[in-house]
Amino acid sequence: MRPALRDLLLLIFVIFLFMVFLMANSLKIFSGTSSRTLAEKIAAYLDISLGDSIINRFSDGEIWVKYNENIRGSDVFIVQSTYAPAENFMELLIMIDAARRSSARRITAVIPYFGYARQDRKDQPRVAITAKLVANLICNAGAERVLTMDLHAAQIQGFFDIPVDHLYSSPIFSEHFKKKAIQDLVVLSPDIGGVKMARAYAKRLKAPLAIIDKRRSGPNKAEVMHLIGSVKNKNVLIVDDIVDTAGTLAKAAERAANDGAKNVFAACTHPILSGDAIKNIQQAKLTKLVVMDTIPLPKEKQLPNITVLSVANMFGNAIKRIHNEESISILFD
Repeated sequence: MRPALRDLLLLIFVIFLFMVFLMANSLKIFSGTSSRTLAEKIAAYLDISLGDSIINRFSDGEIWVKYNENIRGSDVFIVQSTYAPAENFMELLIMIDAARRSSARRITAVIPYFGYARQDRKDQPRVAITAKLVANLICNAGAERVLTMDLHAAQIQGFFDIPVDHLYSSPIFSEHFKKKAIQDLVVLSPDIGGVKMARAYAKRLKAPLAIIDKRRSGPNKAEVMHLIGSVKNKNVLIVDDIVDTAGTLAKAAERAANDGAKNVFAACTHPILSGDAIKNIQQAKLTKLVVMDTIPLPKEKQLPNITVLSVANMFGNAIKRIHNEESISILFD
């Protein structure tokens, strides 16, 4: 064989191997209908195009998913929050299954808000541990990794038989409130279960900690019993992972105001805002409520005292690090 021909064949072979490597190492991000805007922000941060997929519904309501591009051998990330209705969760499962059947190399379920997380234990007879059921379904659908933020209960990570990367919103919130330079700040946990989160904020903001002892009389019903700590003549920051009906938040703000707080701020990661939430927030003694865009906020819920911060950059960094097989613990610092 002539040297020139041999060199040409060798070059073609090297190019072929390089193209195979690129295909096998390609990063693709897709989105369900519940997190489209956030997924677009994540893709823009990573300077890539959001993956092309179709999600349709038949006349009877059944969900149909198709990927309009080749994902064979790709590292696929599917962004979908699983807030109500349950169709959002069903969409995620179908997208995972479609990616698995399309020979994706790895499938990561990116779930900014993990629904059903509050059903994480059997707290009364004859009830389901739905968070575990949801974890099983995601694993069985074909996901090989989960990326989420501020789980209502950290032990849910153990419900999965696959790796779970758990991000925290506290660095984003803390940076926001540091820039505000609020004087005489006290971080307030609205219940005993949120003390660990509140303590993390207090440490970052170099502020004292206060706690509300809360009793529940039923689902979505809360009664404030006692405030541990001092908030008199202080600016109070209430921190929580979820604001649902805002009943707990409103009562905590009222109690802080009655105990002499000057201003009451709140930072809640997931703005579910169901039921009478908007009414409760409007009537609450809240100066400002800051939330994340893990759940999109419709126009009718965009109150003047609600500020929305984005988690897109943090999720984008985490996705890039997972794709490159790097540690994401640096994102917690």
